[in-house]
Amino acid sequence: MMKLTMLGTGNALVTDCYNTCFVLEDDEREEDGRYFLVDGGGGNTVLHQLKQAGIDWMKIHEVFVTHKHIDHLMGVIWMTRMFCQFMSQGKYEGDAVIYGHAEVIDIIDRMAHELLAEKSARMIGKRLHLVKVADGETRSVIGHDVTFFDIGSTKARQFGSTMNYDADKKLVCCGDEPYNDCEERYVRGCDWMLHEAFCLHSQAEIFHPYEKHHSTVMDACTLAEQLAVPNLLLYHTEDRSLARRRELYTAEGSRYYHGNLVVPEDLEVITL
Repeated sequence: MMKLTMLGTGNALVTDCYNTCFVLEDDEREEDGRYFLVDGGGGNTVLHQLKQAGIDWMKIHEVFVTHKHIDHLMGVIWMTRMFCQFMSQGKYEGDAVIYGHAEVIDIIDRMAHELLAEKSARMIGKRLHLVKVADGETRSVIGHDVTFFDIGSTKARQFGSTMNYDADKKLVCCGDEPYNDCEERYVRGCDWMLHEAFCLHSQAEIFHPYEKHHSTVMDACTLAEQLAVPNLLLYHTEDRSLARRRELYTAEGSRYYHGNLVVPEDLEVITL
């Protein structure tokens, strides 16, 4: 069974929830090969969120970074420090892999060598493997085929991913920008789509999502309806409506989308 734990659901500037990142868990695999971390949020709060979720960070061996923005990358820098430091101390078992496109991997490599103690940095390339993936490349991650793809961002280059699980099921992470037509071959026919929704469409004049290259709830739900996606998860949102976010987003979204709409809270676990 595949589970998804939302470590954070917010956009870059949230303060009442954590930045968007999540863990995919195959609970039918061995403990040391069941977790896949996607992005890390903006800081070492990722370690707090993992602890609160009951996930031992030392059991994570595979990570994917979608792009270089601070609210996705910096938590992975902390994970890099933890991997390398505990490896060098003989406290972390096995190797770890961080996947990303070339620019992201180069940034992580550079920052790690600049910021980590020399003893820790020596683990990079030995036991911590920074792996550059190309557009359309497929890798085996926690025992499942994961395909990485360029989402066609006009800001920073960004990759999304698909995961094939449970024999014939597919989950698609579209990153944190609006869907582009180049993604259709990856999204079409998926069982779950994870898509950003910066705010309610009714509040677009307050939050200005389009100026930031983001979608509204209406936009994401209209897209999912057009693509006949059966399950849609919305993330990367504002946090001013947090107390009623699920209620408000569901009410707006259900006018445009008739599938299973999920508006998760931080630390919520969704069974796929």
